[in-house]
Amino acid sequence: MIEPEVQPLLEPREGIPPVIQDGRALATVIDAFARGSGPVAVDAERASGYRYSGRAYLVQLRRAGAGTALVDPVTCPDLSALDRALADTEIVLHAATQDLPCLTELGLRPRRLFDTELAGRLLGYERVGLGTMVELVLRLRLEKGYSAADWSRRPLPEDWLRYAALDVEVLIELRDALHAELATTGKLGWAMEEFSAVLAAPAAAPRSDPWRRTSGIHKVRSLRGLAVVRELWTLRDRIARNADLAPGRVLPDSAIVQAALDQPRTTKALTDITPFVGRAARRHLDDWLAAVTRARGLPDGALPQPVGHGDGPPPANRWADRDPAAARRLVAARTVMAALSDEHHMPAENLLQPDAVRRLMWEPPADVSAEAIAVRLRELGAREWQIALTARPLAESLQRLEIKGEV
Repeated sequence: MIEPEVQPLLEPREGIPPVIQDGRALATVIDAFARGSGPVAVDAERASGYRYSGRAYLVQLRRAGAGTALVDPVTCPDLSALDRALADTEIVLHAATQDLPCLTELGLRPRRLFDTELAGRLLGYERVGLGTMVELVLRLRLEKGYSAADWSRRPLPEDWLRYAALDVEVLIELRDALHAELATTGKLGWAMEEFSAVLAAPAAAPRSDPWRRTSGIHKVRSLRGLAVVRELWTLRDRIARNADLAPGRVLPDSAIVQAALDQPRTTKALTDITPFVGRAARRHLDDWLAAVTRARGLPDGALPQPVGHGDGPPPANRWADRDPAAARRLVAARTVMAALSDEHHMPAENLLQPDAVRRLMWEPPADVSAEAIAVRLRELGAREWQIALTARPLAESLQRLEIKGEV
């Protein structure tokens, strides 16, 4: 069968709508969307890479009978009235976990969700970006030229607004096609569980020692060097937060790591590290040098220590040395998960979270029956559909090892 030709999607059907920038215009939009029908497509544009915060700088909406609306959340920061109007409505998002936090900040909290990216994963699509999904499923081509733009810019250029409107132009059609495919493949119930789990997930807890995620920190071998990373990262974070700039625009991670390796003692030595003379960084040269000096002068007892592994198992590449039996269990489990992935045409990580597999295999219950494995998976946050598919095969893999005396 010959696939229909892909058609470029160049203009919104009703043209580029005006940006909603005041309460009166927003009230008109809310009334129109309340009177519309069917699901509501939603998208949000942030300024990641430009601004410190993850706030939304544009919210796009589309619903049958209401058309498309572009809302400026800088001038309309409270969407709680829209939330109330759509309380019983299914909200369609692509990669919902990316947009839900900034929508929640605005007071828009979906009660019902359809995530087209997650649906694509469950259906086994190898590439699940919005543009790719629209092309594969609807045979339409979206232009994706402004996804990484600085959406905090004002006024927003017309080309950007066109792009933003097109992002929700066919999202409901994509939802409908994927909904039908999920139903045909028997995966619709699984998807509904997943969507509910996304909405029910608690907000991510703040990371302990977030400075340890500095890119390239593995090059820093000394505790004194880690102290330099910590001091510079903390200073940069404060500067970036106060200026609402992405931290990398103040000072790149590479500069922090190099300073930790060199531990410069003078301003001249500091500025020999090129990024420190960048426009944003050079304003704070005295502060950077003071941070390095402070780290160099810390007593040994105040130096950061090598990071542990929290309450979870160690990295899998260390299992063979730490616990050979656990390593064998993990190999067996991964074999099971790979087979189930092939059988159900979806990534293994969507069948069952990899962390749950690792924790189960590192410390399995004494009773390795399917029922006991199901209980443990439930404790680890697995959904019921995941448990139904994986508990028995994983239990049987452990039972085989038990018979061989390899557990």
